[in-house]
This record gives sequence, C-alpha cells and structure tokens, in this order.
Amino acid sequence: MRLSGKIAIITGAGRGIGLAGARAFVREGARVVLAEIDETLGRKAEAELRSAGGDATFIRTDVSDSASVQALMARTRECYGGLHVLYNNASVFLSSQDGRVTDLEEAVWNKILAINLHSVYLCCRYGIPLMIQSGGGSVINTGSSASVMGVPGCDAYTATKGATVAMTRSMAVEYGPKGVRVNCICPAGIATEMVKASSLDDPNFDAEYFFGRAPLGRLGEPEEVANLAVFLASDESSYLTGAIIRADGGTTVTPIS
Repeated sequence: MRLSGKIAIITGAGRGIGLAGARAFVREGARVVLAEIDETLGRKAEAELRSAGGDATFIRTDVSDSASVQALMARTRECYGGLHVLYNNASVFLSSQDGRVTDLEEAVWNKILAINLHSVYLCCRYGIPLMIQSGGGSVINTGSSASVMGVPGCDAYTATKGATVAMTRSMAVEYGPKGVRVNCICPAGIATEMVKASSLDDPNFDAEYFFGRAPLGRLGEPEEVANLAVFLASDESSYLTGAIIRADGGTTVTPIS
C-alpha cells in the first residue's frame, strides 16, 4: 500500500497506460480520479476499479480546455479534499495526420499541441496550487522516446514531447521548494491501442519491427510504465525531481541501422 492516503488524478485514464496506472495506483491504496474525455471508457474504468474494491471516480475532462480542467480540480477538491499526485498521461499520436513540418496542416499542429502540451500547462496551472495546499506531492509528466531522439514524420508530436521534458525540468526547479516534485516518464514502444492504431494507419510504421530492434527486443507493456509511475508517486522517490526516465527497452540508446 505504497500510495495509502494519497489522492491522485490520472489524465487519459480510460485505456492504455492511463488505465494501467489507475489499476496500479488503486492497488497501492490511492484514491484515484479518472480524468477521461470518453464517457464510455471512463465509466467502464470506474466500474472495474470499484468492483475490485478500489476508490475511483470518473470525471469527464477535456484536458485541452481550460474550463474543463478547472472543473476537474474543483470536483477533485469536492470529492476528496485535496491532491497529492498529478499524472499527466493523456496524449495523442496521429500518425496518419502528423508529418514533416513543411507538410503539416495547421489544424493538425494545433490539435496535437492542445492535447499533448497545452494540457500539461492547464493541469499544472490549476492542479499544483491544490497540491501545495495539500502539503505537496508529485507531478508525473509523460514524454516519449521522441523527447530525446529524432523521429521523422511526426514533427508536431515530437515538439510536444520535447517541450514536456523542458517543462518538467523548469517546474522541478520552481516548485521543489514548495514541496512538489516533478518528473517525466519517456516511454517508447508500449503495447497500447494507440501504438497498434499507428501501425494500421501508417503502412510504413511497423511497431513490432521498429521496437524489436531495441536491446530488450520487444514492445513494453502498459503495466511496466505503471509500475514506474507508482514509484514516482510514492514517497520512495522522495529525493527525485527533474528526472527524465526512459522506459523504452533501450530504444533510444540503440544505433539506427
């Protein structure tokens, strides 16, 4: 019960890494707010976690919308009285629309930045004050292998993930004295619906082949990222802030051949 007594928000908690994180957080004793835009996925996740004996509440949230995020924080305070962990997990990878900067439609650029980057700003803008009032806590941001290496054909996604890493470092410096730690997990190929869809949408992108060349030779599992998030949310990582942790099976240290 490493998260006993902690109140956590997980964005994009309806499936994939977010849902795996919610399962792990509840299992470790946290009370979890499932911030998810898809009503069906959110309700299903809430029902699953509650039936397993966990304390979880679904709040429909558009993380790219300021009013929605402010309502999320207000409801979290109303339901649980505070906030100790903010896991900014929600992201999109639109392989069929993203591309080289010279080919990118402005609408696609704006959409990806809104969901992947503006959401981090909004959730931290309105979540960190609540966290400070609660005595401090842990912000966990979600980067990518694209945060630390060049990945062609997805310049909007890469821009958001590189910026997330930079924000993590600056916020760690800013809010450490206030008792808030800020760290970032950078996954690579994780076996989620988003990665599977990317392979279907783009015939030139074969996730199994691309990530199979990493030292560990396979895609990661959502639960492996969730275990890392539990560590960062818990007091076990109490002296860790500003860290950029690559959960990528060695993808980003492998020479491209």
